[in-house]
Amino acid sequence: MQIKDLQPKQGKVDITVDVVEKAAPREFQKFGNPGKLCNIKIKDETGQTTMTLWNDQVEKVKIGDKIKITNGYVNEWQGELQLSTGKFGQLEIVGKANLTEESVKSSKPIGVDEEEEIDDTTEKESEEVDDEESDNHDNINEEEIN
Repeated sequence: MQIKDLQPKQGKVDITVDVVEKAAPREFQKFGNPGKLCNIKIKDETGQTTMTLWNDQVEKVKIGDKIKITNGYVNEWQGELQLSTGKFGQLEIVGKANLTEESVKSSKPIGVDEEEEIDDTTEKESEEVDDEESDNHDNINEEEIN
């Protein structure tokens, strides 16, 4: 199976892919038990998608690994397909990926759209701009209004 063949809610996915990117791990609590998850970007010759790693998998998988997923499951999150091992699947590191520097560079950071602008204005700067704008509106004389 290849990435181009993946469909939402598909089970019994057997696929071998390269890990090209790894996001920062996140910790959570579920029913009072701690857990860890992390998204990775995976790629084969037909495309790329996101995979969610759970608990022990988070530390096990590194950028540049070639991994084999057996009995995986495909979910859809915010319109994007996400592969995971689910409850019954397995993940195995089978070697090193054939990554070129270009293939790693061409993958964008997980969770950031290329066209997305990041507002790095601090809250204080934002308040100062708002104050200046309101001061400018207060200085309008009656001739400009009529």
